[in-house]
Amino acid sequence: MSLLDMVKDAGIIGAGGAGFPTHAKLASKAEYILMNGAECEPLLRVDQQLMELYPDEIIKGFEQAGRFVEAKKAIIGIKGKHKKVIAIMRERIEALQVGDFVEVKALPDIYPAGDEQVLVYELTGRVVPETGIPIQVGCVVINSETALNIYNASLGKSVTETYLTIAGDVPNRLTLKVPVGTPIMDVLKLSGIENFANYTVIDGGPMMGPVMTSLDGYITKKNKGFVILKKQHPLIRKKSITADQAKRINRATCEQCRMCTDLCPRYLLGHDMQPHKMMRAMQYKPQDAEGQQTAQLCCQCNLCELFSCPVNLYPKSANVYFKGKMAEQNLRYQRTKDEFEARPVRSHRLVPSKRLIARLGLHDFDKPAPMTDMEMNPEVVYIATRQHVGAPAASVVTVGQTVQQGQLIGKIPEDSLGAAIHASISGTVVESGNDYIAIRRA
Repeated sequence: MSLLDMVKDAGIIGAGGAGFPTHAKLASKAEYILMNGAECEPLLRVDQQLMELYPDEIIKGFEQAGRFVEAKKAIIGIKGKHKKVIAIMRERIEALQVGDFVEVKALPDIYPAGDEQVLVYELTGRVVPETGIPIQVGCVVINSETALNIYNASLGKSVTETYLTIAGDVPNRLTLKVPVGTPIMDVLKLSGIENFANYTVIDGGPMMGPVMTSLDGYITKKNKGFVILKKQHPLIRKKSITADQAKRINRATCEQCRMCTDLCPRYLLGHDMQPHKMMRAMQYKPQDAEGQQTAQLCCQCNLCELFSCPVNLYPKSANVYFKGKMAEQNLRYQRTKDEFEARPVRSHRLVPSKRLIARLGLHDFDKPAPMTDMEMNPEVVYIATRQHVGAPAASVVTVGQTVQQGQLIGKIPEDSLGAAIHASISGTVVESGNDYIAIRRA
């Protein structure tokens, strides 16, 4: 069986949060394979600890993927501040005798260093075209946990668990391995908080993660962490604003200073993403989706909204608004060229992580979240059939059926992009619907 088939059968998806099926990425041939070990979202601590604890497995999985796509070079990107992790990875690369193929490069401590297109530029000097993907400049990008899952897949192990960080204004900050389908509330209570009436939870990092309106969900393969803050925290108030409220504030207040554009990561890579123009259009041409097609270039990193704007407006929301208008009218941005160069001012406009954390009001919570070997044993898991990009998995089990941990319970529909799902615990199937497959522990 080829590595591609093993990855596909194991149900591996991008573990960095996007959830794109990994077998689809590895189906291309590339000049470079890059590993995203930046973990640029504040407070999250998964990737650095995985590389420290499982360096050999991650390097081997990364090397296997790189050989499969016939890359000439495999580059691991880690922020330079993580000196211990870099030293461990470099030492193990030499010990495994793969130094001629795999290397570690230090990344600047900026946000968003982990953005796929920023990572490609920092590690190779190449700029992904507007609306493009890394393979268009000869690169395949995977995350460090994804590399670990690829190694496990080569041993016949499917993805039934994910690693995530619990952080924020909590007594206990920690990182741990959690079975897919575990109730989110069971995980959140490990923070030391029992009553969440005065708290709000961000699903993922504080920059791109959405505010959770309900805590009744279940862990998926692409969960990376939860940031728990008191409801009155300024970041929670900012992220809780509605689209209509953001639109009214934008139309009334924007002074066209263009700071949102000047610090935009995609603009600095040479793309025509200019949020200040979306803000202007919101004031004067709110229905003109055709004239605002550059909104589709927004990667929604939220830097403009949570850092750049000096008066706390909502440029990203303006981009999202026009993206929605474009979708309604079936419009798609058409780039006018295929070769791009980073703007000369880029190096002077990068946003340091420390400044970002201070601006977000998270300085007091930027502390270690150590990996724990605590085992979670949920009585019932609800495994989502759609926890990845593409079509939902099609159930291959029935209510009353006994399944073993790691057993296939949902397959990729014929001729579709998707990912398989597997039982995260051994037990009996108690629900098999369109959205979830529930298993009660034996």
